[in-house]
Amino acid sequence: MGKKRLISQRDLKVAVIGDEQTVAGMVLGGMGAVDGQGNKNFFVVQGTTRANEVEEAFNQYLRRKDIAIILISQFHANMIRNVVDDFARSGQTVPAVLEMPSKDIPYDPKKDPIMQRVQMFFGSNPVM
Repeated sequence: MGKKRLISQRDLKVAVIGDEQTVAGMVLGGMGAVDGQGNKNFFVVQGTTRANEVEEAFNQYLRRKDIAIILISQFHANMIRNVVDDFARSGQTVPAVLEMPSKDIPYDPKKDPIMQRVQMFFGSNPVM
């Protein structure tokens, strides 16, 4: 049995949760990975996918030590907004959770926790 290596910065991965086209683009771009146990760093949300399944995938990526960034489409983040906001309020920085626009739904910066934090730093000067 081989030695188990410690995870270095070179081993960290980006996880993505989104619609089929978004995930396929990311995987074709080279970010897809499947380990020996069949764990993937991507989750495709179909029209029949329930919010609890999205939440389960999100929490799984939060627990993994090899995930540095979680990209989630804003539409799907809104399905589990309470979980995403709880993580943002926890103060943890790794993994970084970034919301991205969906293919058919416009991006709303007022719902993005990172943009809310930027707004807090700039005060009354509207960034959004």
